[in-house]
Amino acid sequence: MAKISSPTETERCIESLIAVFQKYMKFLSFMNTELAAFTKNQKDPGVLDHMMKKLDTNRDGQLDFSEFLNLIGGLAMACHDSFLKAVPSQKRT
Repeated sequence: MAKISSPTETERCIESLIAVFQKYMKFLSFMNTELAAFTKNQKDPGVLDHMMKKLDTNRDGQLDFSEFLNLIGGLAMACHDSFLKAVPSQKRT
């Protein structure tokens, strides 16, 4: 019988993203719970509506998994860029 290996860190991250998406089927619920600091620090009260409209590419009023991944990817890129600016000697890849 073949030994089943433990999931890799990447596989665990993917599983976590899927679980978060399934837990928060509503965009505002996700933003207010998982990204509460970001949401509370917005000066423009319409920023979340604007984000939702931009992310909702099929215009159905909901974020599907692909649209959710666009949100997560954009946030990850912004964080990565911020970290690189904090440590200027890092090379961009």
